[in-house]
Amino acid sequence: DVQLVESGGGSAQAGGSLRLSCAASGLTYSSYCMGWFRQAPGKEREGVAIIWTGSTIYADSVKGRFTISHDSAKNTLNLRMNSLKPEDTAVYYCAADPNCRWSRWSRVGYASPADFGYWGQGTQVTVS
Repeated sequence: DVQLVESGGGSAQAGGSLRLSCAASGLTYSSYCMGWFRQAPGKEREGVAIIWTGSTIYADSVKGRFTISHDSAKNTLNLRMNSLKPEDTAVYYCAADPNCRWSRWSRVGYASPADFGYWGQGTQVTVS
């Protein structure tokens, strides 16, 4: 079974940085698209960044501030978040799916949460 466990959330001041990690088991990175999504109170879950075989797609709202990466040695998916803003406050979720719709995501510039079948439990990020 695929299991995803996030860590690294917490509080930060505006302009600060946080790093999220997702420990993945039961999958191989080369066969799965993986990504980070977030959900703020009262809002729908939205894509933040996705990665597949080294290619990445970022939401416009985080481009230039967030970086998604794999650490193959540790089998983790990471999200480095710099220049944080209060509007980045949300629960952040790690997600994975073996059916990568990369052509469509690249064309529209985002991935839908409905495109991902495996999810972590989420980690809270609060920026003040």
